[in-house]
Amino acid sequence: MNKVFLIGNLTRDPELSETAGGVPVCHFSIAVNRNYSSQDGERQTDFFNCTAWRAMAESIARYTKKGKKVAVVGSIQMRNYEDNQGVKRTAVDIIAQDVEFLSPRENGDSFDEMDEAPRQSAQKRKPMLQAMDDDSDIPF
Repeated sequence: MNKVFLIGNLTRDPELSETAGGVPVCHFSIAVNRNYSSQDGERQTDFFNCTAWRAMAESIARYTKKGKKVAVVGSIQMRNYEDNQGVKRTAVDIIAQDVEFLSPRENGDSFDEMDEAPRQSAQKRKPMLQAMDDDSDIPF
């Protein structure tokens, strides 16, 4: 089983882009503090590169920014590549399956637009019911 749970702060603003096929993808990184301190009393921090896809990618890019706290549930993906000098390197990425925004909203922040969009699309799809005055077909 490949599953990871991380809570940390965004180290930079998320970067939203699209694949050639038009699928939204968001790249972001988080800093996660370790549970213990080093001998000199400093807390160690690990940095993770994360990738989110589709609607989650758009939400992350729209509603988070550098410094915001998030919880990420996902899987670890390792990839090999060659850098500009021809040295083989390995990168570890977190593929986000779920992201929860943990920072409280600030005065200027609003999730109302995000909450409103599903309601508007649901209203567009909702079939209109017609009132019936004739109760003669009811069997009771």
